[in-house]
Amino acid sequence: MLVLSRHRDESIIINDNIVVTIVDIRGDKVRLGIQAPSNIPVHRQEIYDAIQREKARETGSDAGDKTA
Repeated sequence: MLVLSRHRDESIIINDNIVVTIVDIRGDKVRLGIQAPSNIPVHRQEIYDAIQREKARETGSDAGDKTA
């Protein structure tokens, strides 16, 4: 894992087309702004995990339907 220090209004750039900017810092919370092409999905970790669980559930139910 790469760990970087940034101040408010500073950014990092990933792969020439994703910009992550520190928008605000309040206590132990940091607000990030993320600019990415529309074809690149950006999710919070818990949302991504829920999407992956749903995909796995759908794949499992599809496999069951094909064998029945």
